[in-house]
Amino acid sequence: MDLIKIICGMLAVAIFLGILTCGAHDERKAIADEPENENVSVSAAGVTGEIAGKDHASEENTSSEPAVMKPAPPDSLILAQGESKMATERRDIENKVRATVRLLDARGEELFASFREEESPWNNDDFCVFVWTINGTQLVCPQDKDSEGKDMKGLLDADGKPIGELFIKAAKSESGEGWIDYNWQDPGISETYRKLTFVKKSTFGGQSYIVGSSFYVDDHIMCRNLSDCKYLEEPGNIHAVELLNPENPGQNLDLDYSIAHSIVKPGENIAPHLMKNPEVHYILEGEGILYIDGIPVELHMDQLIYIPAGAVQTTFNTGNSTLKFLAINQPGWSEENIKVF
Repeated sequence: MDLIKIICGMLAVAIFLGILTCGAHDERKAIADEPENENVSVSAAGVTGEIAGKDHASEENTSSEPAVMKPAPPDSLILAQGESKMATERRDIENKVRATVRLLDARGEELFASFREEESPWNNDDFCVFVWTINGTQLVCPQDKDSEGKDMKGLLDADGKPIGELFIKAAKSESGEGWIDYNWQDPGISETYRKLTFVKKSTFGGQSYIVGSSFYVDDHIMCRNLSDCKYLEEPGNIHAVELLNPENPGQNLDLDYSIAHSIVKPGENIAPHLMKNPEVHYILEGEGILYIDGIPVELHMDQLIYIPAGAVQTTFNTGNSTLKFLAINQPGWSEENIKVF
């Protein structure tokens, strides 16, 4: 019955269906000794960058209607308690950027060569730093050295968000730091990726800098829109979209179950078949009858049905609209586990 426990956690999902990346002996020690328990900050730039971008948006908004504010995230003390890999990476980036700023405050641009060195504490697979002037000129970017010397103030994300201005505004804020949330598109790649960048102001010899580092949210959180998916027609009149399956390429998920969105059109039915593993159906819309080893179960919206492993099942749409439901399998669905009669 472990599957039932998992499904309880998935019901909310069912209801709601329908970083500009870049970072001798003393510097390495300073990064390594950075404390791990600093709180995640919610600065003037905002966790999502919306607060920092508010002035920009208001300049173009001539409507008299009040702006709709997004709900605020949990405060920094709560976020600091996060135990996920993403929370750990976020804290790690904050700590290392702050440690880098302290070094830059003390030694200035003589550190730039160290920042660019491959496999240094500032340029490796786990952390990569970039440095701008306070007005947006890129000074250090190990992963894109051709951009060094260029004005980045006008940098936009894939949706046109002025992230260059947001980086600068966060650094110039009272706290001097902040996270910016945006969608990034690498050159030559059609896909966009959600990215978070942490920036912090540094000052040395009368010159102010912006130090930052990023991570990809998509490495930790997976979001799929049903409208972007294509229904597959499987034997037995099975029409389904596999929303989530840890066995699929590119879905590096710490799960042992799969979720598919299935439909049965009015007057149609799914052929009798059995799954070698337990299966759960959650009815989203419509009505029908599901036979489990010959026992009829009437289907209606917001209903959950547990189907034992090895049971012969067939589903009929008895209504006038499309029957829609989630099919949840543990372990994840595979051709080896289904037998169609």
